[in-house]
Amino acid sequence: MNPSTQAALYGPWQPSQPVRKDRPVVVALAGLLWALTLLSVCWVGGLFTVALVWGAAAGQPVGGLLLLLVLVPAAAAAGLTALARAPGVRRLAASTRLLLLGALACPVPAVLAVVLWIRTG
Repeated sequence: MNPSTQAALYGPWQPSQPVRKDRPVVVALAGLLWALTLLSVCWVGGLFTVALVWGAAAGQPVGGLLLLLVLVPAAAAAGLTALARAPGVRRLAASTRLLLLGALACPVPAVLAVVLWIRTG
């Protein structure tokens, strides 16, 4: 390709950004945060499922609880996905991005799981 055509179509040549390496500490912290998040989400979801089954067995309407059990995690996942696709976040290294998203996702289900554990125990 003619260099002037290249410059006319794509602008002047610029070197690409170097690929950022993953750091083991960041990878370990991200894994720990996501494991804690998934564990607490599973525990809270299981507790709500038991309440849903008990309510259905007692003949109570459970549509609101079932809707809550589906919509809240779906909304949280949609928010995290939108954040992960934001231009500033996409420029981060993959491990740093996972650490950031894990730090945002972890507190709410973990605190809810601890509070429910204390109140039911």
